[in-house]
This record gives sequence, structure tokens and C-alpha cells, in this order.
Amino acid sequence: QVQLVESGGGLVQPGGSLRLSCAASGFTFSLYDIRWYRQAPGKERELVAAITRPGGSTNYADSVKERFTISRDNAKKTVYLQMNSLKPEDTAVYYCNAHYIRDYWGQGTQVTVSS
Repeated sequence: QVQLVESGGGLVQPGGSLRLSCAASGFTFSLYDIRWYRQAPGKERELVAAITRPGGSTNYADSVKERFTISRDNAKKTVYLQMNSLKPEDTAVYYCNAHYIRDYWGQGTQVTVSS
């Protein structure tokens, strides 16, 4: 059974940090590019960060460059999103996506940045 399980979301003050995790099972994780998306209320889902298969090249949305870092541990089948200097506009549900021949999605984790 394919699963992507996100964790690590929560409420944080502006300027704070969170680390999201995405744990994968049920497919050959190392073959997949992994992406983090987010969707804020009333807005379309947007790509935040991506990391390729074992080569590990990364890409970021302009709005999160220099603040977010994506990484992967293929042995643990887990991808991380380190989020620093969080802003209220980062508030959204964050989703993990695995992309290769097929796309798999997690259920999402809520991140709320508010004082």
C-alpha cells in the first residue's frame, strides 16, 4: 500500500521555524522526485520546493528561496522541508508529492504562522 505521511506542521510565530517530514512507503522511493506543495485558503495549490532522484538537485519557489531547504534521506524513505524565517503568508496546508511514472500525494499538514 502506497503511503506518504506528512508531519511536523503546527502553529508558529512569525520569524520562527518548523521542519516538515514526509515518510514514504509502498513504492521505490529512490526512483521518485519529491515535491512539497502548499495550498492556502482560497488559493490554488503551488509548488514550494522539489528534490530530484538520487542526484538530489533542488528547486524552490521564489517566495521561499533562502528560507526553506528541502532534503531527502533515501535510506529512511523520508523527505524534509526545513522552513525558517516563517511569514504569515506561509500559512497553508503543505502536501508531499512523489513524482515518477505516477504521482502519489500525502494527506497534508497544516502550517499556521501567526502571532
